[in-house]
This record gives sequence, structure tokens and C-alpha cells, in this order.
Amino acid sequence: MGRVEDILAVLDNMYPAAHCELNHTNSLELLIAVMLSAQSTDASVNRLTTGLFTKYRTLQDYLDVPLDVLEQDLRAIGLYKNKAANIKKTCQMLKTLYGGEVPASQDALESLPGVGRKTANVVLSVWFDVPRIAVDTHVERVSKRLKLATWKDAPRQVEDKLMRKIPKNKWSKTHHQMIFFGRYHCTARRPKCEECPLQGPCRYPNIHPRSR
Repeated sequence: MGRVEDILAVLDNMYPAAHCELNHTNSLELLIAVMLSAQSTDASVNRLTTGLFTKYRTLQDYLDVPLDVLEQDLRAIGLYKNKAANIKKTCQMLKTLYGGEVPASQDALESLPGVGRKTANVVLSVWFDVPRIAVDTHVERVSKRLKLATWKDAPRQVEDKLMRKIPKNKWSKTHHQMIFFGRYHCTARRPKCEECPLQGPCRYPNIHPRSR
């Protein structure tokens, strides 16, 4: 097998059931959860949405609540004021332009306030089963350490390189596996290099030998 195939085989072995860890029961909840996850951990978002999704069950609930009340409901996570404003604006656009439904279009999703390419890719992949690779901080770090991208590559460049190197039918699965690998094994600080089966293709141990 080639180097990329070897990496995919290891990820399959380590995380065969990797999945989106943001709690949700419908497309609106997923969209909002991913919007809230910007510069916040999935764990902190899940703690927040446990109560949030009980209080706000429909798109109209977000439209009816005063902005300052929604801000207070989001106060436990970072950038809560910006996120509250974007959620209300996004819900208004969903109602006005898309019949109250979350669209299954990349362009339509990215037109929503607070929704960038990564968020759109997650929604398309997780809810609509469209092959996508969403490049978050974990995917970017792992890609660069495993030499699937260069240190200077921006997230979109990382995404493009991964899509060229990984078979399309494995994009969504690999995206989740790379997140799990980065979140639980190849962490930003003190990665588990000593027990890592991917030391061969990884540039990190050579750059940071004391981490081993």
C-alpha cells in the first residue's frame, strides 16, 4: 500500500466508529451546534445545548426571543454575542429564503451569517450525507504532521490536498477519524508519540524529539 493508504488503514483500525460528537436531533440543531463550536470545544457546546435545545425547539423560537436573552443563554461559550446575533440572522434567512429548512447547498449554507466553509461542510457531510472534508484545527494539525499538507497551507489548501489524496467515498469518514485522532491522540500539546502507529510518516517527532 502507499503512504496515504497506510494512514487510512491505521485510522480505520484506531477509530472505526468515528462520528460527529456534537449532539443534535435535526438539521437546525446541527447547524446551530456547529456555529457555536467556533473557537469552542464540542464538549462545552454539548453542555450548553443540553438546555438550549430544550428551550428553543423551532426556528421561530430563536426569532421570537430578544437578542439580549439569547446572548445570556449562550454566555457560557466564547464569542457568545456574535454567535447570538448570527443565529438570529441565520434563522431569519432560513425562514425568508429557504422555507424554514436548512438548505443542502454549499453556496446557500455559506451565505448564512456565521457559516463558513467548515461549518457548511460539516452540515453537508453529517446531515445530508454529501462527501466532504471539513478542516478544523484537528484535521489541519494532523494533516500537516502526517505530511498530507505543508506547514504553510491555509485550511482551504489542506482541504483541497486531502480531497485529491483520499478517495471521495472515504472523505466524510476520514474527516471524523482525523478529528478523533487529533482530539484524543495526536493532540496539539504532548501528543502520544510513544504509542503512535503513525510515527513513520509523521514529521512531529523529528521536530520535537523531547515529546517522544
